[in-house]
Amino acid sequence: MNPLGPKSPIPLAVLFVLWLSLGTAAQTRYVRQEPDGRLQPDTSSVKTSPQEQSKLGRQAAAQVEKQYPMLPESSPVTQFVQQLGSRLAAAAPGYKWPFEFHVVNQKEINAFALPGGPIFVNLGTIQAADNEAQLAGVMAHEIGHVVMMHSARQAAETRPYQIAGALGSAIIGGLFGGTVIGQLGQLGIQLGAGGVIMKYSRTAETEADLMGAQIMYDAGFNPRAMLTFFDKLKQQGGSGVPQFLSDHPDPGDRAQSIQKIIARFPPKKYVLDSPQYQQVRQDALKVHAYSAREIAQRQRSGGGTLSNEARAADISLSGGMRQLNQPGFSISYPANWQVTGDSQGNSIVIAPPSGITRDQIAYGVSIGTAQGNNGQSFDQITQEILSTLQHNNPDMRTIGTPKRIRVNGLAGRSVDLIGVSPIQFQPGQPVEEHDWLVALPRSDGSALFVVYTAPQQDFTKLRSTFEEMLRSLQMR
Repeated sequence: MNPLGPKSPIPLAVLFVLWLSLGTAAQTRYVRQEPDGRLQPDTSSVKTSPQEQSKLGRQAAAQVEKQYPMLPESSPVTQFVQQLGSRLAAAAPGYKWPFEFHVVNQKEINAFALPGGPIFVNLGTIQAADNEAQLAGVMAHEIGHVVMMHSARQAAETRPYQIAGALGSAIIGGLFGGTVIGQLGQLGIQLGAGGVIMKYSRTAETEADLMGAQIMYDAGFNPRAMLTFFDKLKQQGGSGVPQFLSDHPDPGDRAQSIQKIIARFPPKKYVLDSPQYQQVRQDALKVHAYSAREIAQRQRSGGGTLSNEARAADISLSGGMRQLNQPGFSISYPANWQVTGDSQGNSIVIAPPSGITRDQIAYGVSIGTAQGNNGQSFDQITQEILSTLQHNNPDMRTIGTPKRIRVNGLAGRSVDLIGVSPIQFQPGQPVEEHDWLVALPRSDGSALFVVYTAPQQDFTKLRSTFEEMLRSLQMR
């Protein structure tokens, strides 16, 4: 790790902490600003140690590299991103994280940071950034998330959406708490077929903006380039952009907050662009970047095949029904199906013995919880669940809109979806999947959701079982 750039020394006696209040849309809680305008992260309340975060980040990075197409380390594009990342990381305040930088060969414009320092930039982001400073803005923003330990803080402060892997072609994340993916789910990070989803609050986005702006300034880049790139995405629209903006929501006063901070910094000459970046961008534009849909298809192509005989034997019901009792609910399920999940009932999978293939659900039932942010209504939480599921499953589409449903006196929402199953009955032949989502409100403002999954041709046979399970569901 390179040492930090020079900072103006200030006698300790005259330092004081000013908690920033940055407008109506979001307020920072864990950034302090010193009299000279310098920003410092306050991570004293984070209980997960930097070493634990780094260990999880390395494990998760290895998982990402297995699941997603990556540009090789020898690629000039990757090497440029690593050099730019090192320059920015050297200017990051706080703990000296072991940053590393990778390029995902994905078309959609996005970037994400894992706990402890691994940062991934989609190739589409490099193709879209007009100059080096704009790319630096995206990367500095992600470095800001790591500096602020947002993943670890979020795990302690909120219950993230336990949605990853709820459906067939999504990776099962948050459903097996002892795994790397399960731990990421607890941090609000989901690895799905459509890409990596980060669910940060607008407050966290404001903090990452401010930290990123200071990092850009110290590294010699104009922080306003970050705003220029985000504004460009808003204006151009198109595929991939909505997810980027969803993962990095505008707190509502992004420009005002950043302008307020950089106004305290002494004027300096900035770097806008370089011939090296323009050459790298041209190289990037020549590379075929995979869409989220193509990546999902690649992941499914490695799924298992299941003969008609094996399928019929495996999903047949025997032994009646059993009762599953969890702290927040109870539900009946076929006695010959298996239950996997956490002891608190936040994420449960109930499936036949061969209903899960390659960590993807082909037959079975997923039960999870979703906690809204900033006082979201039940309908808004339901839409958030649908949005996340569809992002995890790029081929998925809803059949109509959510309808009202009553389950043992509770007014909930029900919607059917069609997607592509992770299994194939004949090699190379995609199988259509049917999913039935039911969401129910909980007294604490969160929602319990149940997703019933099967290939379309078997869903009708299982519908009566799914309905019997739903009728047995009791909330506590």
